[in-house]
Amino acid sequence: MESVLQVDQLTGGYSPRKPVLHGISFTIRPGEMVGLIGLNGAGKSTTIKHILGLMKQHKGDIRINGVTLEENPERYRSAFAYVPETPVLFDELTVQDHMRLTGMAYGVEEQLYAKRSERLLQEFHMNAKVNAFSGHLSKGMKQKVMIMNALLPEPPLYIIDEPFLGLDPLGIRSLLERLVKVKESGAAILMSSHILATVEAYCDRFLVLHRGRMVAQGTLDEVKGQAGAGAKTLEEAFYRLVTEGDGDEPVA
Repeated sequence: MESVLQVDQLTGGYSPRKPVLHGISFTIRPGEMVGLIGLNGAGKSTTIKHILGLMKQHKGDIRINGVTLEENPERYRSAFAYVPETPVLFDELTVQDHMRLTGMAYGVEEQLYAKRSERLLQEFHMNAKVNAFSGHLSKGMKQKVMIMNALLPEPPLYIIDEPFLGLDPLGIRSLLERLVKVKESGAAILMSSHILATVEAYCDRFLVLHRGRMVAQGTLDEVKGQAGAGAKTLEEAFYRLVTEGDGDEPVA
C-alpha cells in the first residue's frame, strides 16, 4: 500500500552545524494512526516542523501523497491538516468565521461545509459558542476550534501535536472517537503525545525518538521487542529505550 507520508533519512534542525535530527526514516499508510513519542527535547516538534514545511531539512526527503513541498507546494500543503500544541486563532474572528476560512482555504463545497461544520460543532459541544469571538474562549475551547478546523476539510493526512492539553474529558473523548472514524475512513494520522496509555490504546504503530534519532519503531510487539525482554507495556518499553546507556543532555 502506498504511503501517505514518507520521511526518508531526514537530517535537520536550526543550524546545519548542529543538527537536531539525525537520519530518521518512517512511513504512514492510509487508515493508520501512528504515535510519535519521546522525552522533551527528543526532536518531535522539530520533526513536525520539517513535515509542515516550516523548516528546511539539511538532508533527506519528505513526501506527502508522493510529492515534496518543492515539487508541488499546493498539492503538498492541501493534503494535510495540523493541530498545534498551543491554539493559534484570530481574537476578533468568531468560531464560525474560523471554520468558514478553513473551508474556503481547502475548497470545501458549501453543501459539504454546512454538513461537516454542523456535525463538528455538535460532536465537540461548541454549538453555543459558534458566534463567540475566539479571544473570549478558554484555552480548552480554543483547542476545540483548532481540532474542528483540522477535521473540517477531511484531508488524507492529519498531524496532531499534543492534542489533549487543555481539553476537558468530553473534548478528549470526542477527539478520540473522531480520530477512530477518520482512520477507518482511510486517512493517516501522526499524533505526538506524552500520554502513553492513550497512545498505546489508539495507535497502530509507534515511533520512538530519542536525542534526534529513531531508536525504535513498529507495532507494540515490535517496539517491546526492540526494547528488550520483559517490557509488557508501551510505557515500560519507552522507559528502557530512552534511559539505558544514555547520559547526555537532550538536544532540542
